This record gives sequence, C-alpha cells and structure tokens, in this order.
Amino acid sequence: MYKSAFAAGIFCLTIISLCFAEPIAGIGPIGEVRTLQKDFGFTEGAASDGAGNLYFTDIPNNRIYRRTPDGKIAVFLEPSGHTNGTMVRDDRLLICQMDGQLASVSLSGDDLQVLAGKYKNERFNAPNDLVCDHFGGVYFTDPRYRAPTPWPQKIEAVYYLSTDNVVTRLIDDIIAPNGVILSPDEKTLYVVPSMETKLYAYDVLGPGKIGEKRVVCQFRQPEGEDNQGGDGLTIDEHGNLYVTTKLGVQVISPKGEILGIIEFPEHPANATFGGPKGKTLFVTARTGLYSVEMSVRGHQFPGE
Repeated sequence: MYKSAFAAGIFCLTIISLCFAEPIAGIGPIGEVRTLQKDFGFTEGAASDGAGNLYFTDIPNNRIYRRTPDGKIAVFLEPSGHTNGTMVRDDRLLICQMDGQLASVSLSGDDLQVLAGKYKNERFNAPNDLVCDHFGGVYFTDPRYRAPTPWPQKIEAVYYLSTDNVVTRLIDDIIAPNGVILSPDEKTLYVVPSMETKLYAYDVLGPGKIGEKRVVCQFRQPEGEDNQGGDGLTIDEHGNLYVTTKLGVQVISPKGEILGIIEFPEHPANATFGGPKGKTLFVTARTGLYSVEMSVRGHQFPGE
C-alpha cells in the first residue's frame, strides 16, 4: 500500500545494527534487524531472483531499485509507472504500475511489456500487488491507492490474468485489497486488506477459479486502535505468512495462529525472502530497506 510521499534524500550504505528479536514459536531464532539503506521516499514491492539480486520500489520517486549480492544499490528502472508490487518470473520482473497497468520488464531493464492495461475497456485503478501461479497466470490486486477520482473501475477488486491474456475479476467485496500470495502448494490464495482487520483465504479450484472467502485470523492491533489492516506479505517453505502491519511483520501459521511479531524502526510495507540461502527476510518500510536473518527459508515460486 502507498498512501503518502516523503522527500527523497542521499543514501548511506552503512549497515546499522538495531536490535535482536525474540525467537518465534514454530519458526525458531531470528537475527538482528539491520538497516540496509535509508532516505527513500516510500519503499515497497520487494522481490528476489535466483541470482541473489533484490528488487524494490520507491513509489513517489517513480523508481525501481536493484540491490546486488554485494550490497550495492542502483536504479533499475526510471520512470517505473509508480510501481508498487513486483515478482520475478522467467528472467522478467512483473510489476504493478499504479499508473494503471500490469507490466513486465526484462532483468536487463531494456524491454518493458504491458501485460494487462484494461478491464471492460477501462484502465485499472492502481494495481498494487501480485503473485504468479505455476500455470503462468497472475493474481493481482487493484485497490484505491493512487487511483484517479472517480476510480476508473468504480470498485476495488482482485483479478486474474490467464496465460491467454484474459482478465477475470475474482473478488469485489473487500475494502482495499492489498497484499496477495499463494500457499506453497498453490491450493490457497491469501488476500490482505488494508482497511479491514482480517486476513482472508480462498481455496484455489483451478487457474483463476476460487472458492468462498474465509477468515484466517484477525490481525493484532496497536494499543488503542481496532481498525488496522495489513499491507504486503510473503510466505516461507512451511506456509507461514509474514504480513506487514503497523505493529511490524506479523508471522501467521497456515492455521491462523499469530506466532509472533518482528518489529522494525518504521511501519513496514512489504517483504520477501532472499539472500544466499533464501533465509534473509528483506523488508521495505517507508523510508528504509531492512533485513533480518531467519531460521526458515522462503518459499520459491516457479520461475523465481
């Protein structure tokens, strides 16, 4: 989710140790939260590739960055169409351009292709997050954030782009659908709303076909508040979900038990696993990029 902009500044590549987090039940010990870089506008859209690179976005500054395995960060794509969520598939970076379309760009950065720009002859509101299935289809959310007024689609929704380029609207009864991901076996689709307090799940009946909505859990709330939803999310090899919220990254089991919360210096927006062993949790949080070493590996989707 992106709701506000901050002034961009000059970076510092110094890694700053911040704190040690408590072990997470069912997950194990985790390392210290580290600041990798600061002074962005609003970071989002973290995604890793098989070569150890990390991609992430800075929405108000209209850029996508790439962090190489040696820790160097450089602009990968500018302008980015105000890209939010991203995911690597088959040597391309799939991107949710909040300017109204789903696109992909080669990992060399020199070939941009539009995958879906309209539904029923109207542009999308502002595509936010996406996940690819092993068939080659793409689930993506299209909420209100950065959308023109009135919203082009008149409604916030979740869509599926099939391999034959057909777009289907799947979900239209969630307020501000934001993060979206599949379980490791791809039998469950998870959707995180930003303006509801519950995490939702749907049985996947086939490519782009889902069952009825069910509640997985209710997010823990900051003291004195009762209406905070989530933002982006990632998933580990065991199917545990890592959802970014105002309290931090809430770690949730497939059964809906909140196993723990990893706190960060800023309100986190999105997360992904990466690193040489797939056990580094990278988190984008407002003006900064952070990481923490985990005891579990992230799930690797086909084509990543």
